[in-house]
Amino acid sequence: MLETFNPTPRILMGPGPSNVSPRVLGALAKPTIGHLDPQFIKLMDEIKQLLQYAFVTKNEFTIALSAPGSAGMEACIVNLIEPNDKVIVCVNGVFGGRLKENIERVGAQAIVIEDTWGDPVSVGKVEHAFAMHKNVKALVFVHAETSTGACSDAKTLCNIAKQNDAITIVDAVTSLGGSELKVDEWGIDAVYSGSQKCLSCVPGLSPVSFSPKAVEILKSRKTKVPSWFLDQSLVMGYWSGEGKRSYHHTAPINSLYALHESLLMLKNEGLEQAWSRHAQLHQRLKSGLAELGIRFLVNDAHQLPQLNSILIPEGVDDAQVRTHLLNKFNLEIGAGLGQLAGKTWRVGLMGATANEQNVALLLTALKEVLV
Repeated sequence: MLETFNPTPRILMGPGPSNVSPRVLGALAKPTIGHLDPQFIKLMDEIKQLLQYAFVTKNEFTIALSAPGSAGMEACIVNLIEPNDKVIVCVNGVFGGRLKENIERVGAQAIVIEDTWGDPVSVGKVEHAFAMHKNVKALVFVHAETSTGACSDAKTLCNIAKQNDAITIVDAVTSLGGSELKVDEWGIDAVYSGSQKCLSCVPGLSPVSFSPKAVEILKSRKTKVPSWFLDQSLVMGYWSGEGKRSYHHTAPINSLYALHESLLMLKNEGLEQAWSRHAQLHQRLKSGLAELGIRFLVNDAHQLPQLNSILIPEGVDDAQVRTHLLNKFNLEIGAGLGQLAGKTWRVGLMGATANEQNVALLLTALKEVLV
């Protein structure tokens, strides 16, 4: 006989989702109202303001897509890139590869820059690509590569694109709320993220922000956006402000309650304080792993504090360790992706999960299972 689903609580120290705080879960359980209700419209306006705070931007078009971060990726590509456009796309992990796939699917010319998995995007290679190719429309890259734990120099990369009159599309799925990200100061034209990582909200929403230049490119397209649901020229009407909203789709109302609460918690903590907390806990984890003889895939200068990609010690069974941690400690860490499968574990220190108790528990658990 089927019964109500009651999952065993886990400590989520993988690449996402992260643990959701009781405050956010409480917001999720509030009464559902209509998606055009004046109360909900007011909430949407507040979410826009809070997302502008998190992204450090004044972009008017800053919203939460009713879909996960992968849809945020696709939305940026299908709205701003047209067939035959030249796009420099940087691939240094799984998600750079997905960007390339999206660019090719819209019929654009992908000029691919490849770097070793675990390395950041090469600034020199990007400069060379712009020197070799004229009339490039966009530079596309992942700020925080979730598959490797490498952080790229988004500020410098965006400056190179600006010097070459190209827009930038940036994956900030893992960086938003966890490490320095300044959309306006760095000159990012389109950026997308996810609700379930450093924001510690429930999965299923994608914060997105378009600069005025990106909005103008969208409005002046020569071809229709190939996705109706992700066409941001239509979604703009739904997020345009009280008294102006037009129906587009039924928003995930309760999930947006949760996002609002998680963003409030980020603002109450302070953005720079959140960045600092993630960095400090990363250092504590790093010191403890060093005592166990465990090394990082990424060199010190480019390690993400919130996504730690560590090398599995020789002779250790990847799946057996992760299963033991889950069954005995209710603690989840992530496996390696793509070419790093079986070679790395991905340890997340994101949002509500990033605290001293979780770091201590993981180190104790790893010591037990490895020794």
